[in-house]
Amino acid sequence: MKIGIVCPYSLGTPGGVQNHVRDLAEALLARGHQVSVLAPVDDDHAPPYVVSAGHAVGVPYNGSVARVTFGPRTAARVRSWLADGDFDVVHVHEPTTPSASILALWAGDGPFVATFHTWQVRSRAMSAASGLLRPALEKIDARIAVSENARSMMVQHIGGEAVVIPNGLYVDRFAGRVRPQWRGADGTISFLGRMDEPRKGLGVLLAAVPALVTQRPSLTVLVAGAGQGDEARRSLPEFCRESVIFLGAVDDAARADMLASSDLFVAPHLGGESFGIVLLEAMATGAPVVASDLAAFRQVLDGGRLGELFTPGAANALASACLRLLASPEDRAKFRDAGLIAARRYDWSVLTDEIVAVYEVVAR
Repeated sequence: MKIGIVCPYSLGTPGGVQNHVRDLAEALLARGHQVSVLAPVDDDHAPPYVVSAGHAVGVPYNGSVARVTFGPRTAARVRSWLADGDFDVVHVHEPTTPSASILALWAGDGPFVATFHTWQVRSRAMSAASGLLRPALEKIDARIAVSENARSMMVQHIGGEAVVIPNGLYVDRFAGRVRPQWRGADGTISFLGRMDEPRKGLGVLLAAVPALVTQRPSLTVLVAGAGQGDEARRSLPEFCRESVIFLGAVDDAARADMLASSDLFVAPHLGGESFGIVLLEAMATGAPVVASDLAAFRQVLDGGRLGELFTPGAANALASACLRLLASPEDRAKFRDAGLIAARRYDWSVLTDEIVAVYEVVAR
């Protein structure tokens, strides 16, 4: 099958949609499909299956900065890519974002499959734009949502229905190794997320660190993600600064090693999450999860069966949950074993079958 995939965000910027598109493309290629991905490109290191939709620019969106491309030049590239590809199906991601995905819908004839990733309780922008976008969105032949929350948002603002196929991961790639230098005598807690995105909740974790270190002086807290670690370190009381190690941006191997070295993985996000792929990554390594009680995280953690949930933004509740689990190897083992089993449901070997089945329904 000849499959075109459109990613609205720059593949050179870390993000859940970008990771989803890359992983899906690789899974489809491994099965013998012909795949071309159209996406904004910021550098010359894109995989060979990627075609540039143009240079990306940063636009504030959903508590973050989305790097997208739009305009006449991008539209011309989209039209050329569609004509040259002669695809059996075109799979657009986040089609309501002002980027290459909506341009593909405007320019092409399909058949189109669309995946909706975003979830917000209310979106004035999407409500206001729905009338303008509707002619393009009506070209979509099949819709996928990565979570029940994303599906509900799509139904609320756009109408129609969607099948839920979650974000995926290659579970076996998260068989990390324990790095002794990252192991604390009183345990190791890890965090992954951009430090300059408040909604990722690093501030909540740092606010909990003094209470954690007071009870466990030899605790190690690993923080991985782009941003200014020196500024974050200065926000901590002096007595616990040495307990927090800022790793900066890490590659896939280091991320897996960090998670494998952790007694607990903490996701103190404040909102804006439609799924929880970072939770699955931790579960795939065997790291027990402590996460904010957001709707998306609650679904991934099966209401608390697969990990500990705490009130979003409550540093005291986060500290209490971590201290309780660090003192209970039995509870950590329960979460570890259940998480390892549950993560397999999200492996690309499973999810690719579900997505291809959608393609086959609409493909010409």
